[in-house]
This record gives sequence, C-alpha cells and structure tokens, in this order.
Amino acid sequence: MNTAPPRALMPPPDPTRRLIDLLGYGGLLPFAGLALLLWLVTPDLTNWVAIALAAYAALIASFLGGIHWGVAWLRMERGQQGARTHLAWGVMPSLLAWPGVVMPAYAGLVWLALVLVLCYLVDRKLYASAGLSAWLALRFRLSAVAALSCLVGAGAV
Repeated sequence: MNTAPPRALMPPPDPTRRLIDLLGYGGLLPFAGLALLLWLVTPDLTNWVAIALAAYAALIASFLGGIHWGVAWLRMERGQQGARTHLAWGVMPSLLAWPGVVMPAYAGLVWLALVLVLCYLVDRKLYASAGLSAWLALRFRLSAVAALSCLVGAGAV
C-alpha cells in the first residue's frame, strides 16, 4: 500500500535541489548539441565540432574527479576515514580523459564515453561510502546522456 502523501500535500522541492537539477541537465546541452551537430555539419567543420565535444567531455570528467576532493576535504574536517581514497580517485578522471582529447575523434569519443561510465561506476561505490547515495540517480541520468552523446558523436566522424 502506498503511504506517501498525495502530490498536492507534499512540500515544494528544495530550491537548491531544483537549481542543481537545472544546472546538471543544462550541462547536457553541449553534449547533445555537439553530438547532433556532428551529424549535420559539413566535412570541413567536423573536426572542430569533434574536438569541442571531446574537450567538453574531458572537462566534465575532470569536474567529476574534483568533486571527490571536496568530499575528501569534508571527511578530513569531520575526522572521517576514506579521505585518501577520494583524493586518489579525484585525479584519475582527468588523467584518464586526457588521452581522449588527443586521440582521433572516432576513438577518443568512445574512450571518453567509457571514462564517463567508469566515473559513474566508481562514484556508485564512493558516494555510498560517503553518505551521498541520494545523488546517484541524477548522476546516472547525466552520465548516461553524456556517454551516449560521445558515442553518437563518434559514429558521425
């Protein structure tokens, strides 16, 4: 039996959470837009658009790693274990994404899609250990669209 209150009686969503959702989903616009553009542009622009998509994917992977440095800082401030794991993983997405920017686009975009999926898989474990499991549903949706966009873009080059 469903014990949740009717939707009309539920409090409005937290404004900060709405902002996070808006910014997160807004961050998918370059992924989807550039992947689509790769299918539409003339051949003389394909390389530029592919580089733009690869660079954006690498920047986002680096951002995902940076989140772990923030989590590590909080864990250290609170005297919690696990900060070292977050610090070590925090640099990995940047290092893994970097080759994807310098590879030929058809391979680099596939590599970057894999890096984004790997980031999500690691975050499933590390977010849970840090008490951040509530963010995993959003992370899954964002990561899935980002990785899929890289694969769609790779198919166009």
